[in-house]
Amino acid sequence: MGTDLRSVVETAGSLSTSDHKSVASITLFVTLLCACIVIGHLLEESRWINESITALIIGLGTGVVILLLSGGKNTHLFVFSEDLFFIYLLPPIIFNAGFQVKKKQFFRNFATIMMFGAIGTLVSFTIISLGAISILGEMDLGLDIGDYLAIGAIFAATDSVCTLQVLCQDETPLLYSLVFGEGVVNDATSVVLFNAIQDFDLTHINSTIALQLIGNFIYLFISSTVLGVFLGLLSAYIIKKLYFGRHSTDREVAIMMLMAYLSYMSAELFYLSGILTVFFCGIVMSHYTWHNVTQNSRVTTKHTFATMSFVAETFIFLYVGIDTLDIEKWRVVSDSPRTSVEVSAIILGLILVGRAAFVFPLSFLSNFNKSEREKIGFHQQITIWWAGLMRGAVSMALAYNQFTRAGHTQLRGNAIMITSTITVVLFSTVVCGLITKPLVRLLMPSSKELNISMYSEPGTPKSFTVPLLASQDSVSELFNGTGLVTGADGVQEPAVRPSGLRMLLTTPTRTVHYYWRKFDDAFMRPVFGGRGFVPYVPGSPTEQSVHQWPAVEAKN
Repeated sequence: MGTDLRSVVETAGSLSTSDHKSVASITLFVTLLCACIVIGHLLEESRWINESITALIIGLGTGVVILLLSGGKNTHLFVFSEDLFFIYLLPPIIFNAGFQVKKKQFFRNFATIMMFGAIGTLVSFTIISLGAISILGEMDLGLDIGDYLAIGAIFAATDSVCTLQVLCQDETPLLYSLVFGEGVVNDATSVVLFNAIQDFDLTHINSTIALQLIGNFIYLFISSTVLGVFLGLLSAYIIKKLYFGRHSTDREVAIMMLMAYLSYMSAELFYLSGILTVFFCGIVMSHYTWHNVTQNSRVTTKHTFATMSFVAETFIFLYVGIDTLDIEKWRVVSDSPRTSVEVSAIILGLILVGRAAFVFPLSFLSNFNKSEREKIGFHQQITIWWAGLMRGAVSMALAYNQFTRAGHTQLRGNAIMITSTITVVLFSTVVCGLITKPLVRLLMPSSKELNISMYSEPGTPKSFTVPLLASQDSVSELFNGTGLVTGADGVQEPAVRPSGLRMLLTTPTRTVHYYWRKFDDAFMRPVFGGRGFVPYVPGSPTEQSVHQWPAVEAKN
């Protein structure tokens, strides 16, 4: 009996010690998050440093301090977990990207974004995979064909989080739209490719398996997008019909947040791409659901989603910085540091080549049959190429998934790939991140010059600069039924027609924009709500704001 009691006390003591360590780790991490926010704010006007690099440097510094205090034995506050990243940190970032995206620029450049994000990622994946097979395959790392293809998917994923913090949406709207849109689609494509690779036996790859791989990729891509749109519309319908705001603003906010997270988890449940699903769910919710809630709920949800995204972004870079100095991984490769450096250099070279192989050719195709003002200039192409070289948490999470078990590995080849991934992420984030902002200022005109150039072309109607999904409530704001449009100076002018299919898809002409708006106003908004279709509830405390909101929007 005494022995049993002693064992129970010892177990309770060990659990108490473990809980205290967790509390200490969380306390330190929250303190570091606060420090990142404060220091990032102080360096906001810096020409070189951005918040991603600030969090990364603070994480590295913390890792060094912990390493010294532990006598070189341990730097773990938390063990890097791809589940933590993909399930808790990534969803709010991607959803907020879709929720806050300026749909004008995004859908106006939708064809180009999809080319860069989907086709470009496939090109980059192919080049990196073939390079890894031909070069790394000669280095006796103990990797198989599945590992080399996984390397292609891992390093085809750009770091859209860091890129968004470097570029300014107001100063360079076209550039921001292209890099941002490509980054989201790129991440989703890379994850879909990575998961597709895991589902196939690639030891004896042939044309049949290759076709199955491509078919699986297309299925995941389309299914994920459809699921995101469906759940976004479902949230709009529920809130419009039940109109929670007449009883509780809290319920409106809660149902929006939960439906957003449900979209991501539903995709993961059905083995689809949660990134694509939650991104398009965010776009649909901002177009329909957000306009169905009360004014207070609109302000609350907008800032809540932005805050959650900001904290998750900072957490990721701080997390990566601290985990970089995990001594376990570096000890395994300590007998072959030259090999690790060579692998990192080779991967960086393949990333450079793989990105250049699609940015410049696809930009040339995208510029076909475009006006000079709409073309992607050579300076913009260089900036897009450079800004997309950064690799981040998505690459880290996929690498840990492929080459570790529960965050640990003792295999030499796997440890080399983990340390090489860390090196590539640090180098690309810090070096490319530091140079991107000055590069944009050097190559791109200022926002004032951009605004002047948008309206400097004679005879260019206002509708020509309005995107596929514009924000006007009424079709008559663009077309008056006579084939005329209102120009920048308020004069009625003939509508400009596209001269080809590509222009038809990217220019807001009557053929595309007019019929979309008619369909949206006639079928979608009456059912799912949206601007101008907010439900009327007599006696509601939000009645005044509900009816004033469309008028305010119309004035703006």
